Amino acid sequence: MTILVTGGAGYIGSHTVAELQRQGYKVVVFDNLEYGHREAVRGCPLIVGNLLNPEEIGRVFEEHDIEGVIHFAAYVEVGESMEKPARYFRNNVQGVVNLAEAMVRSGVRDIVFSSTCAVYGQPDRVPVTEEESLKPESVYGASKLMAEQVLHWFDVCHGLRYVALRYFNASGAAADGTLGDEYKPASRIIPVLMEYLLGQRPRFVINGDDYPTPDGTCIRDYIHVDDLATAHVAALEYLAAGHPSDAFNLGTGQGHSNREIVDMVRQVTGLDFQVEIGPRRPGDAAMIWADNTKARRLLGWEPHYGLREIIEHAWRWHSTHPDGYGKAK
Repeated sequence: MTILVTGGAGYIGSHTVAELQRQGYKVVVFDNLEYGHREAVRGCPLIVGNLLNPEEIGRVFEEHDIEGVIHFAAYVEVGESMEKPARYFRNNVQGVVNLAEAMVRSGVRDIVFSSTCAVYGQPDRVPVTEEESLKPESVYGASKLMAEQVLHWFDVCHGLRYVALRYFNASGAAADGTLGDEYKPASRIIPVLMEYLLGQRPRFVINGDDYPTPDGTCIRDYIHVDDLATAHVAALEYLAAGHPSDAFNLGTGQGHSNREIVDMVRQVTGLDFQVEIGPRRPGDAAMIWADNTKARRLLGWEPHYGLREIIEHAWRWHSTHPDGYGKAK
């Protein structure tokens, strides 16, 4: 099978491309390289284009025998989404509309969609199941939920079947050291810590230490990017087997606090460093982690890496690629 991966030059996309290739799939990558990197795409065609231009994505289906799609291409910054809502709705929603239209015209019926736990907003219960109410509290989360709804109606109207993978906190780097998190500027706690240790940031701040958690800091579910990659392939196989559209949470099923992250980074790197405490960020939930029972049961998927491996792989990538792809030590 030949799989189209939109956003395949980005962080999670590039790891998924590598996993597809390991499992014998042919891959075509479509990416505008705004946040992706040519160097992250190896052994397959990279088509530079924008989903907001329907003729560009349409041409991909005309020129390649695509049999399935994995869609990553989206903006992902919660804070920025609240400042620039039009940018997020245009890219994250209209991009899916254009992609789905091109698929229907070409007779391609299976798509795996990169969604997010942000569709749940502040959950009523943890761990979070797929039955949790959908009440996003950011434009980013709302744009992802809208994209899921677009795919639902394309299924109803045109038989386009989808799997929406709602993952929690993508983390780490490829276990073999070949790929990593080159997203700039870093905004997630682990790559921010890596940059701090490499002298690329003047300080490291934990936002709030007065939450109702055991150590006062927020608790989150961190899922290794290689585990996310295998889940996307499992979702493709789920659709290829004829199963109906569905949504799945992807996480380890275990939460770790910000202080636990800091302690593990100290253990793995052998470095001590100063940590500052800042004010809470508006909208941050005290604790959220996934119930991944459904993905285990229906996709046959299992996460293999824990927090230590996430930190080890992230540190190896960042310390050997302090300036990103093509500039490794």
